[in-house]
Amino acid sequence: MRIARAAEAAGRDAAEVRLLAVSKTWPADSVREAAAAGQRAFGENYVQEGAEKVDALAALGLEWHFIGPLQSNKTRLVANRFAWVHSIDRLKIAERLSAQRDAHLPPLEVCIQVNVSGEASKSGVAPAELPALAQAVAGLPRLRLRGLMAIPEPTSDVAVQRARFAALRELRDQLNAGGLALDTLSMGMSDDLEAAIAEGSTMVRVGTAIFGSRS
Repeated sequence: MRIARAAEAAGRDAAEVRLLAVSKTWPADSVREAAAAGQRAFGENYVQEGAEKVDALAALGLEWHFIGPLQSNKTRLVANRFAWVHSIDRLKIAERLSAQRDAHLPPLEVCIQVNVSGEASKSGVAPAELPALAQAVAGLPRLRLRGLMAIPEPTSDVAVQRARFAALRELRDQLNAGGLALDTLSMGMSDDLEAAIAEGSTMVRVGTAIFGSRS
């Protein structure tokens, strides 16, 4: 398995890296097949599609992660259907998730998305604005700030891949030095998971390598 090989090459324990199967655009039956093979955590990018799958497969006891851009008018569905949100990039979204999370549910596990490659079109908070946002999110009730997420600009240059993932790790370390206790780096996808694992990823988001290419 690629995760195990990448972890070994990096001198890490493969158990430190979780596999998040990205099931966006794939039907519930495909998720059911992956779950039957032992996969438990699934990531969705689209609110309505994801919520429908969460409900349809509720009996399987899966762990659902929302990993796509989140608009403020869609936060209620996400707050109460998902266990994790990886894509918080502004305080308004975090505040709405906090206010709308059912008090009977455990705290919503959240990551802040950081724009490590500086793309104008990419979601994510700028690194300079991260400390203030992280402190604010960490103080909200019904949320538990777990770490950081990034989707760097695609490149086949492994050195560039590693530099961007290292930047996210360093940002996490700086926040921890400032008093937070973040344990999650959600970084790495099908095309760059080796570089991400080498730089400390604790959760890789893989779709194509599990479900195949989307039509």
